[in-house]
Amino acid sequence: MTRALKTTYVLVILALLLAPLVIVAAVSLNGPQSLRFPPVDPSLRWYGELFRQSEWLVPLRHSLVIAACAAALAVAIALPLALYVWERRGIAARALTGMGLAPFALPPVISALGFMIFWMTLGGYGRIYATIISHGIFLVTLPLVTISLGLKGIDRSLIEAARVMGAGRWGVFRTVILPLLIPYMVSGYAFAFVLSLNEYIIAYMVAGFTVETLPIKIFNALRYGYTPILAVVSVIFAALSALIFGLIGRFGNLPRLLGAERSQHD
Repeated sequence: MTRALKTTYVLVILALLLAPLVIVAAVSLNGPQSLRFPPVDPSLRWYGELFRQSEWLVPLRHSLVIAACAAALAVAIALPLALYVWERRGIAARALTGMGLAPFALPPVISALGFMIFWMTLGGYGRIYATIISHGIFLVTLPLVTISLGLKGIDRSLIEAARVMGAGRWGVFRTVILPLLIPYMVSGYAFAFVLSLNEYIIAYMVAGFTVETLPIKIFNALRYGYTPILAVVSVIFAALSALIFGLIGRFGNLPRLLGAERSQHD
């Protein structure tokens, strides 16, 4: 009986989580220009419309460029920061860790307001590089956490062995540390990419309508009427996120990357 209740409970939770996605996916198949459920005259028409209309393609390109560059910037910042904290102890290391985790500890609107004032002061407001840098700094927490988890799992005896064999500081990093960290860097990049792709508040307050991303375009489109393209974009976002995390789960240790599994060296 207990097992049946647990199974029922899990199924109910899964149904509640999947219901919005199923409804949005069904709405995207509407033939007429309306958001109806169940769909009327099911068709893939709006999936083709998304890639034929420049008013949607430009925000899509902006979102992909910003997400790809911002995720790379976040990893580039997180890697040396995580290495410094791993190699050293003390107040400075703890302070740097706190700074790296701070963006996610603050409400996004506060960070967005700070970025907006900063870029307006420097004259970068409304530029795509301002959004990239803002997202990169805001999302640095994600690769910082994954890379730090990877460093915790490294057996320091490997490093000592490399040094005994004559490897210098750079040689140890290149031949021992970096190969072990690559899965964690890739996962941190993927997490930052997905969140940047879906981020709205910072992108809106830093660039406004000058650099329109897909989330901003969705909110703008809602003011002029409802179209199944809104649902199509949501489906694509969800599918892309599922694909990225699915690949991480398939080729990497997702529980370990998320910190849910302790390493043998902890």
